[in-house]
Amino acid sequence: MTDDFRWLDATAQAELVRTGAASALELVDAAIRRIESENPAINAVITPLFEKARAAAVDAVKGDRRNAPFVGVPFLLKDAVCHSAGDPFHAGMQVLKDAGYIAPDDTWLAARFRAAGLLTVGKSNTPEYATSATTEPLAYGATHNPWDLSRSPGGSSGGSAAAVAAGFVPVAHANDMGGSIRIPAAFCGLVGLKPSRGRTTIGPHWGEYWATLTHEHVVCRTVRDTARMLDAVSGAGIGDPYTAPLPLRPFASEVGAAVEPLRIGMRWHRPDTGATAHADCIAGVERTAALLTDLGHTVELDPLPELDGREGGTGLGVVIAAWLAHEIDLWSARLGRDIGPEDLEPMNGLMLERGRSLGAREYVAAVHSMQLYGRRVAQWTERFDVLLLPTATAPPPPLGVNSPIPDTSHPEFDPGAPAAFTVPFDITGEPAISVPLHRSNAGLPIGVQLVAPYGRDDLVIRLAASLEVAAPWAAHHPPI
Repeated sequence: MTDDFRWLDATAQAELVRTGAASALELVDAAIRRIESENPAINAVITPLFEKARAAAVDAVKGDRRNAPFVGVPFLLKDAVCHSAGDPFHAGMQVLKDAGYIAPDDTWLAARFRAAGLLTVGKSNTPEYATSATTEPLAYGATHNPWDLSRSPGGSSGGSAAAVAAGFVPVAHANDMGGSIRIPAAFCGLVGLKPSRGRTTIGPHWGEYWATLTHEHVVCRTVRDTARMLDAVSGAGIGDPYTAPLPLRPFASEVGAAVEPLRIGMRWHRPDTGATAHADCIAGVERTAALLTDLGHTVELDPLPELDGREGGTGLGVVIAAWLAHEIDLWSARLGRDIGPEDLEPMNGLMLERGRSLGAREYVAAVHSMQLYGRRVAQWTERFDVLLLPTATAPPPPLGVNSPIPDTSHPEFDPGAPAAFTVPFDITGEPAISVPLHRSNAGLPIGVQLVAPYGRDDLVIRLAASLEVAAPWAAHHPPI
């Protein structure tokens, strides 16, 4: 059976539904067929919601719903932070899977996805508690990268990224606390925008999550999809403690708009260790620099010393441990049983013990150190309009190397390496986008990261869209 929808982006699929060229049910059924046929080899979708999606598809174009920006488009929710009423929610945790936990309500973001016309066909895989840059939870097993099934799709949004890369759906929910949108996008050949802090809401249950680190959005194939999605779901919820500055015009208007000549700073040495990124990642940055120069921008190789220092990462470790302990206490109360370190994967078990031993002063000191580091990093904006960096330090590593029970003897073992270039901008809250502009010598996707000052999501979208025109990537698909 031919599948005419597989490689269409979400904007194009919605237009088919809006004009009557295809029905929402046709799109959903096509996505379900792809998942049923190919997900066993990839393991991106862990919770099918097929009948629920089919039922929603029947009513997709009734009344004003026809005008929703993504009417009838099949979609996946990442099984972390954002949840939908009546559906399983396990956050990669075996203890929640065993309990059969069902979310009692929608988060505000889930409700906004539905209002945008998206039809959720399932939940995507994620590492336990979203704490890993690879998606290999013991509860659900490893997700495989569609470009090479022996490789990691990244994490923690690896299930979403693998599903979009494989053509199951054109867009999927993702979130980013240390690189979890951008790293999977880079490893799977997708567009991954981490919006400015406060651009999207994590209400109603959280005002902040992992302190100020959490950013919610999607992974997709085109810049226009990420821009239109941001228009659809951005904005503060009632009582949100942070909100990003309002855009001057819709983000979708930035796609195809002229880009003024920019001064762009470029670097490829890791901020945490000073080590040089992999040659393939450097080549991706250099290729992008050449494209940007051809487009009239000035690109300067610069040491960018503002990014260096370990205090941000040290504070981040304390913050994650404290939040893990707090959330496990909440889950213990919900399930009516104590959840201990033995109920979690080894690394998270150790973090739980650490989190439960922390005092208030140590937590405040960690947040303070992150804030000071973030202020220092943001000083790059005094010299440049945009930064150009690798997204990850190396191409996708083999599965098993950085898993919950890792192969520490493997030469590519380095669980913190993928996030070295992404973490600083979760701390600053600045918008950053990974675009699939390069391939490794082995044919694996290599993402390149663009960073703009806080609140300038419009700038990274406009610049990324110009690169998409200069070096189109939509025709590049994995060997499914």
